Amino acid sequence: MLKGVEEVCIIDSFVVDKANFLATYKISEESGKLFTFNEFFQTEGNHPGTVYETEIGNKIYYSEQGERGNLDIFSKNKLANEWSNGRPLPGSINESGNANYPFVLSDGLTIYYATDGEGLGGYDIFVTRYNTNTDSYLTPENVGMPFNSPYNDYMYVIDEYNNLGWFASDRFQPEGKVCIYVFIPNSSKKTYNYEAMDTQQIIRLSQIHSLKETWKDENEVNEALQRLQEAINHKPQERHTIDFEFVIDDNTTYYLLNDFKSSKAKQLFQRYQQLEKDYLQQVDKLENQRQQYAQANKQGKDKMAPAILDLEKRVLQMSGELDTLAVSIRNTEKTNSK
Repeated sequence: MLKGVEEVCIIDSFVVDKANFLATYKISEESGKLFTFNEFFQTEGNHPGTVYETEIGNKIYYSEQGERGNLDIFSKNKLANEWSNGRPLPGSINESGNANYPFVLSDGLTIYYATDGEGLGGYDIFVTRYNTNTDSYLTPENVGMPFNSPYNDYMYVIDEYNNLGWFASDRFQPEGKVCIYVFIPNSSKKTYNYEAMDTQQIIRLSQIHSLKETWKDENEVNEALQRLQEAINHKPQERHTIDFEFVIDDNTTYYLLNDFKSSKAKQLFQRYQQLEKDYLQQVDKLENQRQQYAQANKQGKDKMAPAILDLEKRVLQMSGELDTLAVSIRNTEKTNSK
């Protein structure tokens, strides 16, 4: 793997107590929020899971014990101020070992997480992307060194607004401590020229023995350090109440029922919310039936197939109804708002 060590500029690091390591991540509101499982769900105990909440607070990705007894990553959607049932991410993410520490880019498709089921040792950081065409995730890829090591490496976060990256590692740390590294994300992966470099130098870079050894452009480093300091000093604005996100047009998005000016459009939207809730329940039901189908024998599959096909047709129909109703809501609101 030394031939694939990424050439990345690591600008700073912080050694902190592992129990409170998330508090060190000073990411922008635009990048969402990070919580411990206990903090978000208001539970007690030593739950190791973390929670990622999207910028507007309408979706979470979190880790808790799955059917196999290991930690699995789940997602939940928020509808009409209520959270849906947790939906496990596919087996390609949860199939080996414990899966934890999810983070999703602003595109809503790219997921970083860590698993101890495979890799260099301990927890390793992986990335995968959601394929909208197939309603599935691509095969996860190990992000490689220097982010991963024979130790535990996890909670990889890209703050696109501040152009800063963060990850945690307990390499070379005493018990109960963890080092948070801050780096400048690459727009595309660049690796060191293994053939032209001394092997020991590559090893040092892969293990992050010295931050300054990763610095190539002093101005770039100073600018990034300034952004980091601003992020550390930034006081988050109090978030306004958000119940949903509904786009009216390119310039207007509604977040509350009171945002609607047309009473008819408001009534239509309330129908939309109920239909969307029913739709997501059916999607969850379909996903569960597909998982049971995949594990069934031929006789079981033959028995389950008709019900799955009927449910697929119903889900597709409901999706079309949602799209049609959304158009009607927008047209009604814009017509009555003029």
